[in-house]
Amino acid sequence: MVITLVRRVTAACVLGAALTACAATPHQAPQAPRVARPAPSATSAPPTLAPGPGGLTPVFKNGSRDRGKTVALTFDADMTADQGPRAAAGEHFDNPGLIAALRALKVPATVFMTGRWAEEYPDQARSLGRDALFEVANHSYSHYAFTDDCYGLPTVSGDRMRADVERAYAAFRKAGVPDARPYFRFPGGCYDRRALKALTPVGVTAVQWDVVSGDAFATDAEAVSRQVLEGVRPGSVVVMHCTRSAAPTTERVVRTVVPELRARGFRFVKVSELIGS
Repeated sequence: MVITLVRRVTAACVLGAALTACAATPHQAPQAPRVARPAPSATSAPPTLAPGPGGLTPVFKNGSRDRGKTVALTFDADMTADQGPRAAAGEHFDNPGLIAALRALKVPATVFMTGRWAEEYPDQARSLGRDALFEVANHSYSHYAFTDDCYGLPTVSGDRMRADVERAYAAFRKAGVPDARPYFRFPGGCYDRRALKALTPVGVTAVQWDVVSGDAFATDAEAVSRQVLEGVRPGSVVVMHCTRSAAPTTERVVRTVVPELRARGFRFVKVSELIGS
């Protein structure tokens, strides 16, 4: 298991009008191991990581490399707080075809959902939250950045970070998601020490990734599939998106990479299983 506490991380696959590319260039501080607290039963709390140095929010990047060939597919359900008019005009921030493909292929997955997305698509949020195949995690309410220079995203002020995350959980409950996970993904993957400190009272584990799919704004499904297949290692966390307008190839990518990874001996798991193992 790898936990990375950093002064600053920038990573790709932000879904917003200003982003046109995917990359990941983290600057990492020395890593320190932490012990996961696995859930002892199906009815207990989901596993989280112990706080980092100074009590900061812990950060999870990938699971163990030597405990079997597991991989977690994660999907960001992005929608910023100000994109309501675009949705009203017909832009699709959801992707029912992708979710149907995951169900047909019986692939467990973790969906990092914004509160604004849950408000726009409450039936889909509720369906995901009540399907044992999936787990819903927090991607903020507004999809505003938690640092000042994150791929052109609007920013949320330091004194509003905690409230933004808690507002997302409130939106999930209102939509009918019964048990959203205590996992949080920073919009754009951008965070710093101030952001980690702001979220400490919420009790979440921040979840990054070690495989960038490159599906954001991609038009070549084969290229995205190759990037995923070349990057996956035991314990990997793959970041993808479930928004049709900004990631139109993702369903085709999933239908390609899932059978291939299974043929290579990989087993698909949710993020909670990686954290708890």
